Amino acid sequence: MMKKVSNAIIIFILASLTTFLFSACNQNLTQNVSNLDELSQTTDCRMIPHLIGESCVPQNPQRIITLHPATLGNLLSLGVKPIGSTTEYQESDFPKHLEDKIDGIESVGDVTQPNLEEILKLKPDLIINLSDDQSIYPLLSKIAPTVQTGWEGPRQWKEHFSFVAKVLGREDAYQQAWNHYYQRVQELKVALGDRYQNKKFSYVYLQTSNSSIFISELKNVFAGSILNDVGLQRTKGQDVFTPKGYLFIPEEELSQIDGDIIFIGIYEDDDEKSLKELKQKPLWKTLKAVQKNHVYLVKLSTWRESNLLAADAVIDDLFKYLVNTP
Repeated sequence: MMKKVSNAIIIFILASLTTFLFSACNQNLTQNVSNLDELSQTTDCRMIPHLIGESCVPQNPQRIITLHPATLGNLLSLGVKPIGSTTEYQESDFPKHLEDKIDGIESVGDVTQPNLEEILKLKPDLIINLSDDQSIYPLLSKIAPTVQTGWEGPRQWKEHFSFVAKVLGREDAYQQAWNHYYQRVQELKVALGDRYQNKKFSYVYLQTSNSSIFISELKNVFAGSILNDVGLQRTKGQDVFTPKGYLFIPEEELSQIDGDIIFIGIYEDDDEKSLKELKQKPLWKTLKAVQKNHVYLVKLSTWRESNLLAADAVIDDLFKYLVNTP
């Protein structure tokens, strides 16, 4: 009987000790989250509807974290610098076209795996999430007020910029950013004159994971919409709008990408290697743009982005290759 009592006492002591240790290890995390909850409840805020419901967003947030590079670019376009942001998938660096504007911005993981511990350490007062995945939202909203909107890729770039501007109450800066964009578009149109009036343009990039397949971006995707705004005519197969905004073109159907001018987005060394191999094949030499030496390589990391700072860089490329190139 005494032995059973002793065992019971030992089990009770061990259970109590385990509970104590677990509580001690999580005390700081719980306290930090509680402090942030109290902050969000006492700050003047505006109710913002979004994908998952409504959130009370501070009137003038000072410590913003973005969970998508497109959102990061949008904030910077509005003159707002977040304290942290995710990078592209499996990338440790932010987009190159933002490199002179990202000083002091902390990385909080890549876009598919935000680091919740790092986010918590930064003590944000607003989190902006761009994703169709809603599973992480309850955790984020415990850290700080969180707004989330869906994402179907670069064809939604204009809608997302509008959403971010409304969340931050920066409609004036939003309009100024668009005014700058359309001013640059008009300057480019003037510089081009009627030089390319009857020319057809193709914009594609390589997918090299399995084989050399060109992906053609159409008129309703980011770079395609810029070409459209400038008034540059696309080739027949690309002069369309589709729900997804892309066409997949296998190597044996290379003639589909032909035009008077071809822009090819290059992302990694593998892309350049595959393109170099493709250039050795007879079919490549049949392309009109190849024969006239009007094939231009551009940075895919910029041409596939989704904000007005990237749009500025795309317009720079159009000036470079269509205006300043002999």
